[in-house]
Amino acid sequence: MNNLKTLLSMSGAVVALTVAATGAWAEDCARGTLDTRYCDVDGDMIADIPTDETQLVDPDTLIFAYTPVEDPAVYKTAWSDFLTHLESETGKKVVFFPVQNNAAQIEAMRSGRLHIAGFNTGSNPLAVNCAGFRPFTIMASKDGNFGYEMEIITYPGSGIEKVEDIKGKQLAFTSPTSNSGFKAPSAILKSDFDLLPDRDFEPVYSGKHDNSILGVANKDYMAASIANSVKARMIRRDVIKEDDVVTIYKSQTFPTTGFGVAYNLKPELQDTIRNAFLNFEWEGTSLQVEFEKSNEGQFIEMTYQEFWEVIRKIDTANGVSYACQ
Repeated sequence: MNNLKTLLSMSGAVVALTVAATGAWAEDCARGTLDTRYCDVDGDMIADIPTDETQLVDPDTLIFAYTPVEDPAVYKTAWSDFLTHLESETGKKVVFFPVQNNAAQIEAMRSGRLHIAGFNTGSNPLAVNCAGFRPFTIMASKDGNFGYEMEIITYPGSGIEKVEDIKGKQLAFTSPTSNSGFKAPSAILKSDFDLLPDRDFEPVYSGKHDNSILGVANKDYMAASIANSVKARMIRRDVIKEDDVVTIYKSQTFPTTGFGVAYNLKPELQDTIRNAFLNFEWEGTSLQVEFEKSNEGQFIEMTYQEFWEVIRKIDTANGVSYACQ
């Protein structure tokens, strides 16, 4: 399969995903905004499981990837106990796939090389519409609260004390597919502060949230838009000190990483994987050690249709459209 190319028009905020066609295309069917290879007869906004058994897959080895927000090596260790549990539940070998960016992760699932994944907030709609991703769970705190906020941060003494002070200065985004790293701040800066990239401030792109946070802490970036859940974990791992950065804006709460499977795994395998997430016991595991740093301690059920409504509205406000070819 050819590499997936992410074509981004920053001024028009249009995202187009271009990939080579592989496998059979879905027959003429209801599909809403999904790519033409998928059907959505039940109207839940995610790809239906194929009814043709020849299109279903049951791999001996399952490939898992976590959203590339921070150092992949850290998260290979963090997910190790969960993946052992997943192996026990499915009876299959499970391999951690350390993806470097959102486009590579989406390409891997679309091409059939990725079976189970956590896609970050902003790339969930891309994965659902263009890669047949079927999300069903997110992390939550032990009392059932979930989500994170977008923050715009700077460093002490930067001269930036409020959002309006960004005018004429520099603001670091992560990547255009990120909700808190690009989509949400772009919409908020435009609608609430009449601030546009290039016209009012210099936009730069760090690639990942930890890069942006470290960049501000080290005074390489004057300001950055980031997910505060990532910041919290970095503070608790002593990667940065809490007073290395100053928050000048905090958004409403957004859903965090959505976890799910490729649409064409056998239905019984999809059910087993889903149950493995929901019956996982966190206490004393490597997953707890890492994610309790952002106050997360369980997986809860969710639907893309409901939980990602606010993200789809942000995309609409930014004039974002997705085309999969």
